[in-house]
Parts: sequence; structure tokens; C-alpha cells
Amino acid sequence: MKVLLKNIGKKYEGREEFTLRNINLEIDDREFCVILGPSGCGKTTLLRMIAGLNSITEGDLMFDDRRVNTVPPKDRDIAMVFQSYALYPHMTVYDNMAFSLAMRKESRKLIDERVREAAELLQIENNLYAKPADISGGQRQRVALGRAIVRKPKVFLMDEPLSNLDAKLREHMRVELVRIHKQLGTTTIYVTHDQTEAMTMANKIILLDKGKVQQVGTPDEFYNKPVNIFVARFIGSPTMNILEGEYKNGRFVSNNNTIKLTPSEEDRESLSAFEGKRISMGIRPERFVNDDTYEDSFKAKVDVIEMLGKEKTIFAKLEDGTDLVISVPGHHEFIEGESHSFGFDKSAIHFFDSETGNRINP
Repeated sequence: MKVLLKNIGKKYEGREEFTLRNINLEIDDREFCVILGPSGCGKTTLLRMIAGLNSITEGDLMFDDRRVNTVPPKDRDIAMVFQSYALYPHMTVYDNMAFSLAMRKESRKLIDERVREAAELLQIENNLYAKPADISGGQRQRVALGRAIVRKPKVFLMDEPLSNLDAKLREHMRVELVRIHKQLGTTTIYVTHDQTEAMTMANKIILLDKGKVQQVGTPDEFYNKPVNIFVARFIGSPTMNILEGEYKNGRFVSNNNTIKLTPSEEDRESLSAFEGKRISMGIRPERFVNDDTYEDSFKAKVDVIEMLGKEKTIFAKLEDGTDLVISVPGHHEFIEGESHSFGFDKSAIHFFDSETGNRINP
């Protein structure tokens, strides 16, 4: 089912400002869309509006060609998975998964078929007659998913379903959720504050901040073409390096003249209107080059080294004390306290208007 949000807004009674405003989003049938953002940005509120648990102050919410603003949640053909498992502790896994169908007075045969089908999909068929207390956290999360799957809804809504799991299990469940989505082909809207979940799972991401949409696009677009400094810093771990400076005489000159860079010919064309103005330069940690033969190379002192196995994260400082984060292959040798020469991969440099924060180069 296609989900369309047209100028959606939410204002709570007694508040002067809108929590959300002018939210426009098109989620195609069978798409996995992630609503991403920091705490308090309005992402869970938006999901609850789609579910019908929160009222819509303005705008239109469409399921296919049907306006559902005032349609009760039970009539929207959706299923929601919450951050909390919310399983009935006195019921078996089977009964927890069957509960919604039993409440709808479906036949025992249909209930049994759907529960066993979902259990096989989720690989919990051996736990059907266990109680929630007798299974692991990951298995309980699968039961919560199974309870939604048996309903065979047109849309899955998921509110940070993996946040209660440990890091290793979260990684495993990310893969499982993508696999399940591909098998079921159900439109899925997933809320998280974790950019790793968004980047690894989504076909489409919507990034919110302070109730406003910052960017909508694919994970690749978010990483390689952030529309503003907020997006650039929010996406990526370690985060993008942002250097403040000025564009003058066709070159980017950072504060205190520690870095002077001649942009690529394509970027110079975009930057021509910013001659003499304040701009910011962004570069991902992995797009530095450890080589003093590169044009516009610079010196940085290695402060701290994090060994991550296949790569090392180097926290370095320029002569003026500006911090840089640089990623290099794990087999490269660096010693804390030493100075090294680095260059830039000019094809991977991002430029932003320092006044507005918006991207400049194409």
C-alpha cells in the first residue's frame, strides 16, 4: 500500500508552536522507509499519527487513494511493533501471536496456519509453547514481530523495535528484518534515532530535526550528497569533518590559514558566487590521503589512535588546534604525538554556505 503525507502538521492543545509542520512524504508500495532523527525531533509523533494513535492537526494522510485522517486505528489495516515487546507474560508464544486473530474471532484453522507460518519465517517454531520469560530478548522481539505479521496488514509501523537489544543482537536483527521485509513485501515505516539502522535497512530515509524535514532520499544520497551541515554531521560514524573558512581568489582558506585548498573545476564553478564569503568545507574521515605529494597537503599531529581491526580512527590536530578525524587502513602505522602529511580526495569534498548551512556544490 502506498502512504502519502500532504502538509501534515501536529499541534498539541495549550502549545503555541507546532510539534510538526509541513511534512510531505511519499512512501511507495513495498518500500522500507526509515524516519530518522535525534530525540525530541517528532519522529514517534509522526509514526503515531500514521497509526491513528495521535490526531492530525492539519494536512492529509492518504493510504493509496483513501483519506484516513479520522479513520480509527483498527480500520487502517496496519500493524505496529513497539519499542517494548508488550507480551502477555502468562500466555505462551503461540497464544501471544494468535491473540489479535482470536479477538477478531477468526477460525482456529486460520489462526493456526498464520501463527505457524509466521513462526517458521521468524525461526521461532521451537518456542511456540514457551512463556516469554523462558526465551531470550531477541526471541521475544521476534514474537512481537510475529504478532504483527499474523495479521497480514498492508503497512507495518515499527517504533525503535531494536533499542532494547544488545549491540550484537541488534546487528543480527537488522539483517533479519530486511530479510523478512523482502519475503513479505509489506510497506514498512520504521522509526529510529540510530543512523546505522537507517543506512543499513532503508530504501528511503526521512531525516527530521525540530519537527522539520531536513532531507528525504536513499542512504547513498544522505552519505554522499547531504543537503546541509546538520545532515552531514548526523549521518556517518565517525562524523564528517567540517572546517570553517572563506572562499577567496578561487581557493578555500580555513580559519587561521591552516588549510588552503583549490577546489575541483566543477566545484569552483558552483563556488564562484561565494567569492569573499564565509563557507564551510566538509570531508568524510575515510577520504583523506596519507601522502605529502598531494596538492594542498597539510600537516596534522596525531593525538589519539583507535584500533578497530580493519581500520584505525586517528584523532589529529592542526597547528591551530582544530580537531580532525581521519580513518586509515588498520595495517598503516601511526604513532601518537607524531606529525604526518595528509591530502584530500577532491572528488569527495562538500561545500556549505556558512550562513544558511545549505550545500553549495552539486
